[in-house]
Amino acid sequence: MFYERINNPARRTGWIEVVCGSMFSGKTEELIRRLNRARIAKLKVEIFKPVIDTRYDEEEVVSHDDKAIKSTPVESSSQILLYANDVDVVGIDEAQFFDLELVNVCNKLADNGVRVICAGLDMDYTGKPFGPMPALIATAEFVDKVHAICVKCGNLAQYSHRTVVNDKLVVLGETDSYEPLCRVCYNEMKKKGK
Repeated sequence: MFYERINNPARRTGWIEVVCGSMFSGKTEELIRRLNRARIAKLKVEIFKPVIDTRYDEEEVVSHDDKAIKSTPVESSSQILLYANDVDVVGIDEAQFFDLELVNVCNKLADNGVRVICAGLDMDYTGKPFGPMPALIATAEFVDKVHAICVKCGNLAQYSHRTVVNDKLVVLGETDSYEPLCRVCYNEMKKKGK
């Protein structure tokens, strides 16, 4: 892929990559893969995640298949600029949980020659665009939408269906609280009020 090539050091340019999709689609796994490749290329890498994401670990970014990478938890997206000094690549996991300022932060980093890789849910559990993700997708040079497998029918899934009763927008959970569904199965569950 083009965005995995190393830039000509004489003309350093940055850009934004977004990996999005439903829960259980491999977003974090892909983020970790890209960051590890950057490290193999001897690039300086910093990884950030929202401080509220404590599902697997307080500091590490961990995928559902137990791949992990050390990160810096931050309260707000503006803190990323404080910690991302003299870096080549910035990784941001669970981007949907950040404030809307994340888009400006990512653009500032890219404008300064940093490759920015964001991973996050593109839709919330109601099927609506989630947090800063729509604006990130619109401004990114590269967008990859990954899919899970629908647990009901086996088709490609793009929805994160919440299986517990809770109206809060953010409910941290895994297979105990969410399941990936395709469009047809998701709409059937909505009709049933589930």
